[in-house]
Amino acid sequence: MVFIRRVRTASGATAVQIAEYADGRQRIVKHVGSAHTEAELGILLEQARGLLADPRQETLDLGVEPLPMTEPLIAAPTVQGELMARSEIGQERRDPPGRVVDTHSGVLFEALASVFTSLGLDALDDVVFRDLVIARITEPTSLLDTGRVLRDLGRAPAGYATMKRALGRVNKAGYRDRIAARCFERARGRGDISLVLYDVTTLYFEAENEDDLRKVGYSKERRVDPQIVVGLLVDRRGFPLEIGCFEGNKAETATITPIVKQFQQRHNLADIVIVADAGMLSAANLRELDDAHLRFIVGSRVTKAPVDLESHFRWHGDAFSDGQVIDTITPKNSRVVENDVHRKAEPVWNRQQHPGSWRAVWAYSTKRAVRDNRTLTLQENRARAVIAGEKAARTPRFVKTTNRGRSLDEASLARARRLVGLKGYVTNIDIATMPAGEVIAGYHDLWRIEQSFRMSKTDLRARPMFHHTRDAIEAHLTIVFTALAVSREVQARTGLAIRNVVKQLRPLRSATIAINGTHQTFAPAIPDKQQAILNAIQNPDPHALSE
Repeated sequence: MVFIRRVRTASGATAVQIAEYADGRQRIVKHVGSAHTEAELGILLEQARGLLADPRQETLDLGVEPLPMTEPLIAAPTVQGELMARSEIGQERRDPPGRVVDTHSGVLFEALASVFTSLGLDALDDVVFRDLVIARITEPTSLLDTGRVLRDLGRAPAGYATMKRALGRVNKAGYRDRIAARCFERARGRGDISLVLYDVTTLYFEAENEDDLRKVGYSKERRVDPQIVVGLLVDRRGFPLEIGCFEGNKAETATITPIVKQFQQRHNLADIVIVADAGMLSAANLRELDDAHLRFIVGSRVTKAPVDLESHFRWHGDAFSDGQVIDTITPKNSRVVENDVHRKAEPVWNRQQHPGSWRAVWAYSTKRAVRDNRTLTLQENRARAVIAGEKAARTPRFVKTTNRGRSLDEASLARARRLVGLKGYVTNIDIATMPAGEVIAGYHDLWRIEQSFRMSKTDLRARPMFHHTRDAIEAHLTIVFTALAVSREVQARTGLAIRNVVKQLRPLRSATIAINGTHQTFAPAIPDKQQAILNAIQNPDPHALSE
């Protein structure tokens, strides 16, 4: 019979030993160590129990019950704590007190790694790439600083040169295509992917000179740095499906067709609906999508309302009721007139009867009208302040400049007031296939892709980029794309933003303690709230938690 015993040493410490009882005699099998405090004794006893469980095991597995634990000493600790301890096996030794030699957030790493695996991304068989993705989610930083983040997660990071070689493999081995295929399978297994959302953003560079890819182009932030245009396609839940990279001066409207066609061909899809913002609305753009037999829903600019709703204004004036929906047509270009305003009934769009028009759906909301009126009032007040010389600014909206100076553009302001509360949608889907309510609902899912872009820019810090070559830029985008997929999956399972999940799980630190020449790693105590997050992450079925 093998058992653990505690004995008093000559120094007054408590020794922990593994002993064997055979033939009526005791034999010391292993001297585990001597403890001078109750905490040290608890550690030594736990180590001894681990050795009994597996004689070949020198340190405890990470799966032990959370510690710390204490055990009462047989003898009180000495005053000095540094006396020589003579054990019963006749060895003299000095046993220093235990000390913490390392702590790390292994719990967070294992949670994110499990999601990476559950998405099928472990099929890449590239642990360096996986570690780069998880580091990007945990604390986005430069490639040179990524090793620090991985060490904090309990990983032994690859060297900088190895990480650079991993980036080189990303493009050569076609990682993005393989990841996109896994993402598509995940999205299809979770629901309908017949409707997808598209939008674009710009990522700038801390660089002065342009090249074939990085070019100065339109920037909402009025930046003059070289940039690239990135197009992202997601499902209606915001889960990423496809990403593309374009020259920085490429028009946003020219990016949608290549991305959608690539997605369609990759997955052999014949019938999908593309939803995009009003910025994607251009005659050539919509014609290309329609010629490719793709159905679309895009936002319409409110300035088109007077033409599209000419019949309504003629017969009903400016009167709208809350929630009112008007299903009509909109001309493909200014030269087409297919709506007879002398007829009170709005035309029902038909591809054969209205070859020069698209279907247009307009909805009125009282809440939107109040918000629009508030915005217009602020713009009017700013315009008046500029005209009066009270505020120096670029010519704002509703300021008309002539040879006689600046004045308020009363006509434009009145026209804008007339259209408050209206929101328009353009589509090539007939009313029999998709009622107006479904068209509006499909477009309203666009906030999810905006959320994904915000996540990529803020939580994952896709910008600014410090890469110089196209291959390195494409590899960086692939890592961001993969990190976005893992992050959205975590969010779907927990109902919490990825930044919140990292904030709550990263402080759960595992500790490695050195004592008596051995190292023990102990898992942290996990509070109920964080345990619920971990349980949700481990469960493939989404369970939303409250923020």
